[in-house]
Amino acid sequence: MREYFKKNKLVIGMVHFPPLPGTANFNDDSGLSKIIKSVEEDLEALQKGGIDAIMFGNEGDRPYSLRASNSSLAAMAYIIGLVKKNIKVPFGVNYLWDPYATVALGSVTNADFAREVFTGVYDSDMGLWEPKASEALQLRSHLNNKKLKLMFNVNAEFASPIGNRGTSEKAESAVFSSLADAICVSGVLTGKAVNVQELKETKEKVKDVPVFANTGVSIDNVEEIFKFADGCVIGSHLKHEGITWNNIDINRVKSFMDKVNKLRS
Repeated sequence: MREYFKKNKLVIGMVHFPPLPGTANFNDDSGLSKIIKSVEEDLEALQKGGIDAIMFGNEGDRPYSLRASNSSLAAMAYIIGLVKKNIKVPFGVNYLWDPYATVALGSVTNADFAREVFTGVYDSDMGLWEPKASEALQLRSHLNNKKLKLMFNVNAEFASPIGNRGTSEKAESAVFSSLADAICVSGVLTGKAVNVQELKETKEKVKDVPVFANTGVSIDNVEEIFKFADGCVIGSHLKHEGITWNNIDINRVKSFMDKVNKLRS
């Protein structure tokens, strides 16, 4: 990841898409116009606020699915293509919760990185969840896009793992057997803080691979988290009133990045 991200303690800000076509809450009356406006506004606020990198995710596509909707995936790729001229920092993608679709999306948009749950088996809100890292990595190879770095979320939100391995063990295994470029450690769901002890143990296991706190990072806990993590992915805390479904608040971004820059120095 260092070839893309030169800063110490990298901060990746989320651009959450509103519900896309083909999903339950898509607004047929406004079509894509409202979604495009939301994405443009969030992208501008994050970059003006000093964020290091951004990641596009289809957070609004509830109820979540383990397989991509063709119309949702196509719309997401189309919108990223529309706003790409405005992107001034490294960017990544995440199509929830489909690793194959995520790699496809990352490749077609020429993203720098992609995040998803690539390994494990889970009892989840979406049913029995069995991602296949090999298929996603084979697609990356077939698309001749090995520059796309893959961030493995090793303790999935909205789910419980089947088996007894701890987070650090799963992270070590994902690096060894599935070629993870980076590891993400998550809380139980979007906006919920990671277990700091799990974060610490994971970094001790995978010293040579970047480890990110993936959920629940805030201005109040970032100092503690950055004692162990190489960076973080942040979404909800940067929204107006800290609510996941609101748009990005540039003042929150500036305050958070001011705190991070002080920690870096």
